Amino acid sequence: MLNQFCKKPLHEVTQTLAKVAMGIKKAELVIRNAKLVNVCTAEIQEGIDVAIAEGRVALVGDASCCIGENTKIIDASGQYIAPGFMDGHTHIECSMITPKEYARAVIPHGTVAVFVDPHEICNICGMQGVKAMIEDARCAPLKTITNIPSCVPSVAGFEDTGSEIGAAEVRKMLNWDGVMALGEMMSIPNVLEGDRAIHQELAEALKADQVITGHYAVPETGSGLNAYIASGIRCCHESVRAEDVLEKMRHGMYAQMRYGSTFKDMPVIIRAILDNRIDDRFACMVSDDMQPDTLCEEGHVDHIVRTAVKEGLDPIRAIQYVTINTASCFRMDHEFGSITPGKCADIVFFNDLSDIRITRTIIDGEIVAENGRLTAEIGNYVYPDAVYNAMHIGHPVTPECFRIAAPKGTKHVRARVIEIIPEHLENHERIIEMNVRNGFAEADPARDILKLTVFERHHETGTQSSGFVKGFGLKKGALAQTVAHDAHNLLVAGTNDADMAVAANTLIECGGGLCAVADGKVLALVPLPIAGLMNDIPAEEMAELLRKLKEAWREMGCVISSSYMVMAYLSLACIPELRLTNRGLVDCNTYRFVDLFE
Repeated sequence: MLNQFCKKPLHEVTQTLAKVAMGIKKAELVIRNAKLVNVCTAEIQEGIDVAIAEGRVALVGDASCCIGENTKIIDASGQYIAPGFMDGHTHIECSMITPKEYARAVIPHGTVAVFVDPHEICNICGMQGVKAMIEDARCAPLKTITNIPSCVPSVAGFEDTGSEIGAAEVRKMLNWDGVMALGEMMSIPNVLEGDRAIHQELAEALKADQVITGHYAVPETGSGLNAYIASGIRCCHESVRAEDVLEKMRHGMYAQMRYGSTFKDMPVIIRAILDNRIDDRFACMVSDDMQPDTLCEEGHVDHIVRTAVKEGLDPIRAIQYVTINTASCFRMDHEFGSITPGKCADIVFFNDLSDIRITRTIIDGEIVAENGRLTAEIGNYVYPDAVYNAMHIGHPVTPECFRIAAPKGTKHVRARVIEIIPEHLENHERIIEMNVRNGFAEADPARDILKLTVFERHHETGTQSSGFVKGFGLKKGALAQTVAHDAHNLLVAGTNDADMAVAANTLIECGGGLCAVADGKVLALVPLPIAGLMNDIPAEEMAELLRKLKEAWREMGCVISSSYMVMAYLSLACIPELRLTNRGLVDCNTYRFVDLFE
């Protein structure tokens, strides 16, 4: 496949680059006297020039012969330069802003490329949603490289989604411009058991000579991990233990250490590298998700790099993990990931190697951000009506919808309860004895137990299921959101049925989003009219809306950070231990439905 992620493909400009390097033609841009972070040799080279033409690097070294009267010169004396940073696995929809607004937020932080898996919007709007995300991304200079969703639904048979993806859809999308790789393969049992449909998807990617990205979220590193990797899966971001990282790298899999806004595994799992004398060419760092407040206050990939350095990782190695290693993971190191001749001229500037703060970002030889401010122009894109109109419940939501009938004649029941683990994707299944009133099991805020209900919202099927969740600390009110991975059905949690109904209907009326309700009053609302996942506003505005939502959570008694993101994963049926979908409670260790009551 020809490069589609640079101003011009290399085969069109080799003659120009050779002439510039030899001084026969003059460079368009020359960076002078920089401290080069050479990710190829893991060294700092002092006093280095970089000559750029046609969006690519022509020369690294002494560029005196490349300078003409029309050459733009950047004096980088005293500054470091490094390849532009890459996020090797993320879901832009998790930021709740659109791709172009995401680009506006991350480019000033030195991010030049993101490998995105738009399976969130694909679960709702199918291929049309993926296409819309690609078109929106084209409005900005950020290299948004799409990995085709592989698991829609995430685990077949356990939930209802707005769309389904199979081998035929994968084959078609892999031919789209802007696409590279198959998105995270979450259907672990189907891979290991040789399920025909899933392996047909894998085959389509392999026949197209594309990378397959992974999601091996089980604590098993023996035959299962071997089978998973043998199926062609190249990388995985789901490690939560240091031994997971070590074994994946030992088996030739790229270990993408996650450090996002909500799930911060990297400081723990990086011990696999810090505590062992091993070659780390298979180590990468990714965000998976980044919330707008994190982007605005902390940064993006640069924030991950700084955190890794604080954990004890050498800064040059940290930069390698988000540049050449990531490019190599996707077999694109011949195009980007290093500042070397022929590569895309994607370069970041900073002053302090021990505390990397980006001062300038260059993409394809163009300055796109300086001193924390985007300088490039951003275009506009209007999403199709079908993507905007994505709330289809099919029936009125009343307080009675949230009643949970107990077995007849019982005064007490033993219920399966989901117990969250703050800042972690995993949760615990707990068996808890609960009281029954008037034939119904109720929430028990005194013991930190809320009701939880999921409504199907794509095809008006009317299906729903209910259960209980523990760990949020809510004392009153209810919460609702259509950000509910991965099917993104309408998810409602609360202390009482009346507030739960108000919260649900508030989101139905506004087209989706997140809200908090107490005593019949809406305390905070984050409208997400684009598929119930995103709003086309700047990151700063979204961060403010989410700040007000967090305040409402705290007012209602919530005791954890990133609470709405933890809630969003209560229905994700591919992460242990217990989840609730619109079809029922799922034991995610055995992948079977289980009863709410023992």
